[in-house]
Amino acid sequence: MARETGHTSRTGWVSFVGSGPGDPDLLTVRAADLIRQADVIVTEAVEHAALVRTLLGMPEPVDGEPQATAQRPEIVDGGFGEDGQPLTHAARAKVVVKQAKRGLQVVRLMTGDPFLYASGPEEAAAVAKAGIGFEIVPGVSSVAAVPAYAGIPLTTKDHREVAVVTCGDKVDWSTYADDRTLVLLSGVGLIAEIARELMAAGRSPQTPVAMTRVGTTTEQTTVTSTLEHIAADARAARMAPPAIIVVGKVVNLRETLSWFETKPLFGWRVLVPRTKEQAPALSQKLRGYGAVPEEVPTISVEPPRNPQQMDKAIRGLVEGRYEWVAFTSVNAVKAVREKFDEYGLDARAFSGLKIAAVGDKTSAALLEWGLRPDLVPSGEQSAAGLLEDWPEYDELLDPINRVFLPRADIATENLVAGLVDLGWESDDVTAYRTVRAAPPPAPTRDAIKSGKFDAVVFTSSSTVRNLVGIAGKPHPSTVIAVIGPATAKTAEEHGLRVDVLSPEPSIEALTDALADFGAARRAALVEAGQPVTKPSDRKPAARRARAK
Repeated sequence: MARETGHTSRTGWVSFVGSGPGDPDLLTVRAADLIRQADVIVTEAVEHAALVRTLLGMPEPVDGEPQATAQRPEIVDGGFGEDGQPLTHAARAKVVVKQAKRGLQVVRLMTGDPFLYASGPEEAAAVAKAGIGFEIVPGVSSVAAVPAYAGIPLTTKDHREVAVVTCGDKVDWSTYADDRTLVLLSGVGLIAEIARELMAAGRSPQTPVAMTRVGTTTEQTTVTSTLEHIAADARAARMAPPAIIVVGKVVNLRETLSWFETKPLFGWRVLVPRTKEQAPALSQKLRGYGAVPEEVPTISVEPPRNPQQMDKAIRGLVEGRYEWVAFTSVNAVKAVREKFDEYGLDARAFSGLKIAAVGDKTSAALLEWGLRPDLVPSGEQSAAGLLEDWPEYDELLDPINRVFLPRADIATENLVAGLVDLGWESDDVTAYRTVRAAPPPAPTRDAIKSGKFDAVVFTSSSTVRNLVGIAGKPHPSTVIAVIGPATAKTAEEHGLRVDVLSPEPSIEALTDALADFGAARRAALVEAGQPVTKPSDRKPAARRARAK
């Protein structure tokens, strides 16, 4: 049965939705809402299925498992037929009509904008002919978006006219002999002929030209040249579709206005070895700096093998056995909260207890639970920083001398020893276990060892040990970024050169530090007059000369 989405037609409803030029963040709010509400989504590009799964948090499809459920839509490939051949516009329209006639809410996801250089008008006409209701949801068009991401405005106060041309055999290029800005679609393979005809029509050979491929994505590449040399320069750069070409003086502004390709980590392939729960936040931050994060789980957080120790500690907490409870991680908060739920308890059970927390994320997890920490390290956000501020036990002021420490099974003894020195007794309880994850796929392991990753970010000593254990050591060319001194020490013990050390133990500070490293590296290359490359762009090692 179709889900309620505001349209209740027995013959269904079709929403023609523009997905934009490539960057998923350019999807409109309306488009995202319709995708979440859809029963069926008909795609046309290979990347659309991944976009939908990411937006809806859907897992990869499993053979033999039904695809659509009450929580997720069915994804229908509208790019190719069952024979593997590309579908024509008419054939794709039949697919859309067929799905709508099932009485379903259909999203026809289209690249760019449905009514701008797309098959939207033809498909919408077929839907209307079938007596099915429809709507059009405009998307950001590549015509404007790709030049914008390349730092090229299509109009300025001195250049106000723009012509958008779909290239082909029937274009009369003599009509574009003036100095209008030209935006050329589908022109990569014809650029030599186009440039020749524009020059023959009167355009100067020195007219600036820019060609941008896979624009708005972190694979974006732009070649700037002139009409006289663009064909040779594009060939040398191995430019291929999809690409947008801009012809005109506005191209000269790219040197000043380029903002996307100059991001400090633009195009860097960054390995994120973390737990599945923690990786998304770090990846999102890296994407903001232009990186391409690849998450490789190295740790799985699981309950303790013997839950009796936690059960006893929770009972002791409720009965007033402790003066303090210290949380050193978000996982510790999560583990205790799950135990509370199991026992039917809530935050009121902490009444009369003093609470300590290490780190902003841990404090935020407690606040979300309705608990405000009494003690957060004023300096280093670590167990050592917590000990710096922890008060000594005072028999007159402290009625109880015991501290509850819910921690990981691999936690060090430093905090316990430090509390003992201050006169406190500690119940160091295993609240959760960190288990080494399964090895990543062979291509990922090869990329790690051969230097195909530009950087790897380590957020704990265990991620270092586990990554090396399941996948091997990163290549010497890979930039190593670590969250703190302890992690740096572990990395060095495993033979890794630490390039970036976070000034404080947080995801934000770590990614900012890596971005600063990337920006400094880029600036040094530009100042030296060298091309801006990534750490993985190494020249092949010279072959050893054969002995004569």
